[in-house]
Amino acid sequence: MAGAFAFKGCQKIRGAQIRVLLEAKDFFLFDCDGVIWHGENAITGAAKVVNALIRRGKNVVFVTNNSTRPRENYVNKFTRLGFTDVMLDQIFSSSYCSALYLRDVVKVRGQVFVIGCEGLRLELLEAGIPCVEEDDDPDATIYNCALAPDVKAVLVGHDDKLTFLKLAKASCYLRDPECLFLATDNDPWHPLSGGRILPGSGSLTAALEVASGRKATVIGKPSRFMFECISSQFSGIDPAQCLMVGDRLETDMLFGSNCGLDTMLTLTGVSQIEEAQEYRSSDLTTNHSYVPDYVVDTIADFLPAFEEIEEQND
Repeated sequence: MAGAFAFKGCQKIRGAQIRVLLEAKDFFLFDCDGVIWHGENAITGAAKVVNALIRRGKNVVFVTNNSTRPRENYVNKFTRLGFTDVMLDQIFSSSYCSALYLRDVVKVRGQVFVIGCEGLRLELLEAGIPCVEEDDDPDATIYNCALAPDVKAVLVGHDDKLTFLKLAKASCYLRDPECLFLATDNDPWHPLSGGRILPGSGSLTAALEVASGRKATVIGKPSRFMFECISSQFSGIDPAQCLMVGDRLETDMLFGSNCGLDTMLTLTGVSQIEEAQEYRSSDLTTNHSYVPDYVVDTIADFLPAFEEIEEQND
């Protein structure tokens, strides 16, 4: 089905065009921040859209690079914001997928040194993966601190309490070529209110890449591994029947392109249509992977399409 629509190609779609898309696709993948909500406020109409898709028998999953909270916390947030039909097995965060990668793919035997928030550590522990305990004296330095003897992987996620000591320790562990170097995601920054930004996991990973002279394996979007996690839990998923909906060209749209999915950019988050058009006009063919197939102002634009479908069925 991918590529079968005449209105495909980095353009805004509405009404009947969205209805055709909704009827054609069986599997919907949504980013969260900037698509479903802004912080603690749901995007207007988003809950109605998600609940309607689920009640119509569509498969809906959420793919987020946010590694700061365990999946149970996401379920609570969805419920709190009015997404009453969302279940735990529909949530694929970069922290959860990192735990699956360590447990099921590389089958790590030893401890993991984590640069990240408590939510990331909780996902690893839930999967039975031991993490190095941080119990250094407040005055400890890389010259006199203890280093764990059996660290088999370093995992970098968002860490708002990053210290120079953490960075130095991770660099020491990565001197062992057998120690894996993983990153939950490579998002460079996240928007905050008032024009401020929050450095993302990608900026922390970049610092460690320079210090260690190694490149991290990225687990989250735009890596294909997140889609492999979904495929392992939803048997028979066909990429041609999927639609990836996101707000960031360099992660969400590239993720969809890497996985063979149709992509939709919603303009309630980071990227805007002018940026997508610049990528489309670029002479670099690699930039074309950032270009969405469809654009909507907000996923609330789905609602009139639902009404059309109901009218047809009456």
